[in-house]
Amino acid sequence: MHHAPRSIAHDVRLLARSGALSGPTANLAPGFVQANLAILPRQFAYDFLLFCQRNPRPCPLLGVSDAGAAILDALGKDLDIRRDVPRYRVWHDGELVDEPTDISDIWRDDLVTFAIGCSFSFEEALLSVGIPIRHIEENRNVPMYRSSIETVAAGVFSGPQVVSMRPMTPQDAIRAVQVTSRFPSVHGAPVHVGDPEAIGIQNIDAPDYGDAVTIRDGEVPVFWACGVTPQAAIVRARPHFCITHAPGHMLVTDLVNADLSL
Repeated sequence: MHHAPRSIAHDVRLLARSGALSGPTANLAPGFVQANLAILPRQFAYDFLLFCQRNPRPCPLLGVSDAGAAILDALGKDLDIRRDVPRYRVWHDGELVDEPTDISDIWRDDLVTFAIGCSFSFEEALLSVGIPIRHIEENRNVPMYRSSIETVAAGVFSGPQVVSMRPMTPQDAIRAVQVTSRFPSVHGAPVHVGDPEAIGIQNIDAPDYGDAVTIRDGEVPVFWACGVTPQAAIVRARPHFCITHAPGHMLVTDLVNADLSL
């Protein structure tokens, strides 16, 4: 992985650190990998690592920290996991209790950070070959659904795969399969194309997370494994304490999207 001397990704992290950036990170730092975040006490870390390993499509691991390590140099220069994400979510026993912009005051020396690949990386690849992405066009968050596709359980972690959906013409859908299959570390190829009910989605216009988008005549819904899957598994497991990113408010790393392509 090559690192620029001081990247635009680093600049975005510093904006988050200073409090100047507390909103979503979509389209910020083009070219750089953005990651989903899960921070868990060490007692849950092995089970969670196993869960990610057994479910690489919804939970593609980009990095795992040592317990208590807050500076994650492997993911970015001077990256401070306590301050460099625009907005976090704090969970107690599976209940959301806070959405702070800084977690320094609740940091503990037993916390293990997991950085998980995100669909922003493959969306950039799709846009670069001229495939339009509806939620970006409509300035919305991608629609996401709990599917009937089960994950492989590990220890306390289990639950359904969450999938994200992008409507496309059949021709674009075929091209999208080709493009995204080159990015296994950021969800890879779609898990389903076509009939939503076949994967347990009753109402395509009512996503469980994110926003509904327009599906035009002649388009098919294309579904990818989604990084909200591990967050849903954490909520279901109800660990006494856990921190994630707020949806859309990602960790911007110095890793380069092009480096993730096979």
